Amino acid sequence: MDFSLTTEQRSIWQWAKEFADQVIAPRVEANDRKAVFDRELMKLVADNGFFSAILPEKYGGQAMDHIAYALMTEEIARVCSSTRTLFSVQISLVEKPIWHFGNDAQKDRYLPALASGEMIGCFGLTEPNAGSDAANQQTSAKKDGDHWIINGQKTWISNGTIADVAIVITQTDASLGHKGMCAFLVDTTTPGFTSRKMEPKLGLKASDTAELFLDNVRVPDSAMLGQFGEGFKVAMYCLDQGRFSVAAGGVGVIQGCLDISTKYAMEREASGHKIGEYQMIQSMIADMAVDADAGRLLLLRAAHKKDLGVRNTRETSMAKLFCGEAANRAAYNAVQIFGGYGFSEEYPAARYYRDARVLTLYEGTSQIHRIILSQDALGIRPANGPGCPRTPIDQYSNPADLTQVLAMV
Repeated sequence: MDFSLTTEQRSIWQWAKEFADQVIAPRVEANDRKAVFDRELMKLVADNGFFSAILPEKYGGQAMDHIAYALMTEEIARVCSSTRTLFSVQISLVEKPIWHFGNDAQKDRYLPALASGEMIGCFGLTEPNAGSDAANQQTSAKKDGDHWIINGQKTWISNGTIADVAIVITQTDASLGHKGMCAFLVDTTTPGFTSRKMEPKLGLKASDTAELFLDNVRVPDSAMLGQFGEGFKVAMYCLDQGRFSVAAGGVGVIQGCLDISTKYAMEREASGHKIGEYQMIQSMIADMAVDADAGRLLLLRAAHKKDLGVRNTRETSMAKLFCGEAANRAAYNAVQIFGGYGFSEEYPAARYYRDARVLTLYEGTSQIHRIILSQDALGIRPANGPGCPRTPIDQYSNPADLTQVLAMV
């Protein structure tokens, strides 16, 4: 079984690691303490090609695969979850859905600008009364000639106050349920569109989180993303992509906690010994190391299925659930290892602890993912759709095809 990365994937991983350590890391503490979004850092991220990672070259992209994208996301999250949020929203929740559902005119208009960082995007799904119940959209879109009039409110929207374009999920006719939902590309300079920063927050203090308000926002038919009635489909696609990047962020947090904990454990002394020599500390270190590898393998399996172009809701959900929970375990243990200093904002363990918490909340709570995965295991609702295999090996009836399985399990 071959788990090795390609030369290109390793090169991208190393490039992202160096950028994270040399460019992002020196800014993290100050940005977090001031709770400010670093626009200069955003420009550096864009200028170094991060926003163009997976898009095709015709749109200014670098055509990387999802394995490379996962490794890049992990490295950014290893040093800063706030910057990871900016990066993964831009790609997973904005670029990818436009690439997947957009028409040629929409792709030509938005994707090159998003890839270069000339434009920043956000994804408007969550509402005050529509979180886990994504189909319960109160934001309305009413037809008016060859335009639509949008009214509503979105909340907990990452990149919300800095975005130039928002993907907004709406309901056109409540009697149609999820079949009446539509998605629109809304330029944030459109009259009636406003945003407001949400603060203070427990974590991700250097990320931009906002409420969006749409008051008789008028958009043309050409602003619809996908077809009429595909809003729920667009939303679910976006969640699949967002969950993948959150899982990668979780791996990064675990690795970051492991890095700072091992360093501190071999520096700090108690009773004449390095605390890393004590078995209780070693036990917590071992748990972090196992979780980092287990999470990364689940993540890369999901990435591989994305690159194959096959349905991967089950694998992505499993990676998101595990990595989010494991990141919280790792952050908890990091604070324990640092002891009293772990409770101090002067040390990074406290920031990892605060930032990790949201990983079990957004892009589907851990409880939602347990519902998805339990119903899949019970055969109530296959996560990858009716007739899809329950396990990777079930995809192949011919033993000769097992070579294809080895990279997936």
